[in-house]
Amino acid sequence: MISSATLTLPTSLLQINENNRLRLFSGSANVALSREVARYLGIDLGPMIRKRFADGELYVQIQESIRGCDVYLIQPTCYPVNDHLMELLIIVDACRRASARQITAVLPYYGYARADRKTAGRESITAKLVANLMTQAGASRVLAMDLHSAQIQGYFDIPCDHVYGSPVLIDYLAKKQLSDLVVVSPDVGGVARARAFAKKLNDAPLAIIDKRRQAHNVAEVMNLIGDVEGKAAVLVDDMIDTAGTICEGARLLRREGARQVYACATHAVFSPPAIERLSSGLFEEVIVTNTVPVPEEQRFEQLTLISVANLIGEAIWRIHEESSVSSMFR
Repeated sequence: MISSATLTLPTSLLQINENNRLRLFSGSANVALSREVARYLGIDLGPMIRKRFADGELYVQIQESIRGCDVYLIQPTCYPVNDHLMELLIIVDACRRASARQITAVLPYYGYARADRKTAGRESITAKLVANLMTQAGASRVLAMDLHSAQIQGYFDIPCDHVYGSPVLIDYLAKKQLSDLVVVSPDVGGVARARAFAKKLNDAPLAIIDKRRQAHNVAEVMNLIGDVEGKAAVLVDDMIDTAGTICEGARLLRREGARQVYACATHAVFSPPAIERLSSGLFEEVIVTNTVPVPEEQRFEQLTLISVANLIGEAIWRIHEESSVSSMFR
């Protein structure tokens, strides 16, 4: 099931003409989302040739003049991360060399975001490295959705607008009118996100799962702080990758007497064995957005996909009109 954000299309968007300087292009990572954004803005995606040579090298050519234009490039750096990241850098470089006035990299999902700090000696802070690469390639600005940690905004030496997928998720949950709802953070690091989520859901109560991570992609649930007995528990996170953390959390909530368990996240990364874990019956529903494409073969009965195209389109329009983006979330 796919639904869209309930934002009203501005009248001014209907007045876009050939003299307008806004140009929208899509990488190959999530063309369906890019088309939805273009539809919201009332424009077409710009024509572009993308191909791969026999040795794996990528080739990009913009097929229209963008001299003096404000160009927006939509490309989540999801799996395969390195290919999509390199493609984005090549498109940015092509736009810079075509004399675009401003180039905004629109990142519905920011790959390498979890490598945002050193947790041991001799590690790379890859989230900062990727930010540097985008800047050096020629991006003028970044528009990102639900970064894994807020400090990543400061890794860019260019303006970075940060938007959230929570409004469409909250709107969907509010319409379900769940009784005795409690919002649950799957770890201590996600408390601020879960607290903001709970506040928007009529100040719903908050619970926190304390876990200890033994290795990458392995989580061990230790304790629950808060009361979930007889309640509809909504686990809230920024992404679901292998689903180990959120499924261990769901098992704990079931043991603690939760009546229903829902999973809610912006980014459906869904690395193996996520699908098997999420479709095992632990959840009444797994609610995610379309920042990352979910192919048909990865969809299962409990999955609900919600579109963030209107949110991204509205943010692009506000940046282009030089108006406030943060006011969208007040």
